[in-house]
Amino acid sequence: MSVIFAFVAGALSFFSPCIFPLVPAYVAHLTGTPIRENRIRVGKREILMRSLAFIGGFSVIFVLMGATASAIGQMLVQYREFIEKLAGLFIIIFGLQMAGILSFRLLMKEKRWDTSTSKAKGWLSSIFVGMAFAAGWTPCVGLTLSSILLLASSTETLYSGMVLLLVYSLGLGVPFLLLSLAMTKSLQIVKNVNRWLPLLSKVNGWLLVVLGVLLYTGQMAKISALLSSYSIFSF
Repeated sequence: MSVIFAFVAGALSFFSPCIFPLVPAYVAHLTGTPIRENRIRVGKREILMRSLAFIGGFSVIFVLMGATASAIGQMLVQYREFIEKLAGLFIIIFGLQMAGILSFRLLMKEKRWDTSTSKAKGWLSSIFVGMAFAAGWTPCVGLTLSSILLLASSTETLYSGMVLLLVYSLGLGVPFLLLSLAMTKSLQIVKNVNRWLPLLSKVNGWLLVVLGVLLYTGQMAKISALLSSYSIFSF
């Protein structure tokens, strides 16, 4: 259940109003190719390798964050029930913020890594760009990422926390990869999706609210156990 939430939250994070519109600029930066004639003029192989390196870069940082959150949770294992309830409350607040119900200025502060002064020159450079993205871009992924980190802190093992953040990274990375490849054909898809961004942000917010409620009430573990009992992957 947690894995499903993590993947969906990652995918919806990608479609946040302050990430999605800038994807063409990121792709142009990664490939060192300007946008011409409404498309990114670069080979699919190159854009695939650069995008995978970028995704790998932010995934490393996110997984390390998950490991840290989970490790802290393990240190406070005797307070697990309290941590789950506290995490649930924070996730609910973050969700209401994204849904537009709440408006705390503190949660809207932003730090960005400026990519305008340099260009990625290879796949290794793309990895570092991805790491910088993960370390410095808020609140675009901040509220959702914080929610998944809180969920990771309540997991039973360090491995579980790392898996959650890896899945979150996949949710964020898969649409980035697909859109990057699509932009070699046309940027029209970006324009078409832009109008849905406010709605997708609200959907992400309410998803977090549901996650927070389930975690606070202890229903998350019960639902996960129920799904596991019916899973074909259970042994």
